[in-house]
Amino acid sequence: MINSFEINTDVLVLGSGPSGFAAAYTAAKSGASVILVEQSGDVGGISTSGLMSHWTGSCGSPLYYEILKRSAEKNEGDFKDRLDNLIDPEKLKTLYLKMLDEVGCRLMLYTFAEDAICDGDRVLGATVVNKTGRTDIYAKITVDATGDGDIAARAGAEFVLGRESDNKMQPATLMFKVGGVDYERAVFLGSFESTYETPKGELQALAGEHIPFPAGHILTYKSTLPGVVTCNMTNAIDIDGTSAEDLTRATLTCRRQMDDIVSYLRKFVPGYEKCFVISSASLIGIRETRHFKGKYTLNEQDILEARVFDDYVVKDAYFNFDVHNITGAGLDETGVQKHFNQDKGYTIPYRCLIPEVKENLLLCGRNISGTHMAHSNFRVMPICVGIGEAAGAAAYISVSQNRSLTEIDASEIRELTKI
Repeated sequence: MINSFEINTDVLVLGSGPSGFAAAYTAAKSGASVILVEQSGDVGGISTSGLMSHWTGSCGSPLYYEILKRSAEKNEGDFKDRLDNLIDPEKLKTLYLKMLDEVGCRLMLYTFAEDAICDGDRVLGATVVNKTGRTDIYAKITVDATGDGDIAARAGAEFVLGRESDNKMQPATLMFKVGGVDYERAVFLGSFESTYETPKGELQALAGEHIPFPAGHILTYKSTLPGVVTCNMTNAIDIDGTSAEDLTRATLTCRRQMDDIVSYLRKFVPGYEKCFVISSASLIGIRETRHFKGKYTLNEQDILEARVFDDYVVKDAYFNFDVHNITGAGLDETGVQKHFNQDKGYTIPYRCLIPEVKENLLLCGRNISGTHMAHSNFRVMPICVGIGEAAGAAAYISVSQNRSLTEIDASEIRELTKI
C-alpha cells in the first residue's frame, strides 16, 4: 500500500524550468510559503537538464538579468564576470538551488505532479507522487509551469494542442555537446537561415544530404568551456510531448542520430575534424504541446505590432518566429529567424496567464494563452523567466491580501517585479 500524506502551502509551483524557478523564487522572496515540485533530480528544466546552449532572445525581466549576473560571477577564465548569454549547465544547476535556498523555498525533487485537486472550477492544489508516497498539496494558488500544462489540463482548463489547423507540433530535440573542436577554425551557425560555404559545399545543404532524415541541419553554438561546442541538431517529428510513448520514441530517434551528426561534423565542418561527444541532455527538448485558453490569447499580430497592453506584466520580450520544420529538418515555411524585422520587443498581458474559467490557477511559461505562431516567439527561456516572475508576483499578492487572481491589477505586479 502506498503511503498518503497531506500538506499545505500558500503557493504551489509545478515544474522548475526557467518559468517555474522564476515563479517560485519571486513568490518566496516576496514572503509567501512556496513548494516547488520537479520531476527530475535537478532544477532548471531545459536550461540545465536539457543542456541548452544559451539564453536565446531577451526580456525586460530584472530576475533574468540577475541570473545572468550571478552566472557570470560563477564562471571561470574568459567568462568570469562577463555578462553573457552562454550557459554552463552544471554551474546553473547549483545557482538555481542557492537562490531558492536563499528565499526559503521548499523543494521537492524526484516528484511527479499526478493530478489536480479541484472543487468545481476552483483549483485547490495538486496530488504529487514520489518514492515516499502520494501527497495532496493544498495551495491557495497553484502555478502550472510544467511546460505542457499537465495539471491545468487535469483540472479541465481548455486548450488547443499544437497548431490550430491540424494539431501538429514542432519537432523534439536532444541537445548534446562535442569536445575536441579547434575554436580558431570552428564554424558556428546559429540559425537555419545562416549559411557557410566550404570547398566541399555549403554546410546547411551538406547537412541535408549527409545526415539522415528527419535530421538534416546544422546549428552549433559556443560554450564557456575551451574546445566544447553545443549541438542543436537532432530532430524527431510527429511527437506529442504529452505522450510518454512519444517521448520515449523521440529519445530513441534523437540518440540514433548523434553518430551520423558527428560523422558529418568531422567530414565537412572546419574545426570539427577531431570532435567527439562528451555529454548529452537527460531531458528531451519539447518545443510545443498545449496552448491554453486564457482571458486573452496573444497572437502573431500583437508581436509584429509590438503592442503595449494596458495590463502588461512582461515587457521588452524579443525573439523571432522560431518555428522548426514540422515535417522535417530546418526552418518551417512559416518561420522567420534572422530575417525577423520587428526589433522593438513586445509585451505580454496578465490575462494570458489566467485560464478562462478556472480559479486559483496560473499558467506559466510556454503554456500560457497564445497562438501557435505567437508561442514560437514567447516560448524561449528569457521570456519564460519574465512570465514566471509575473506569475510569482501575482501569486504572492493574491495570498498576502486574500484576493482572487482576477482582482489583481497588472500595475501591482509591475510594481512588485520592478519592470
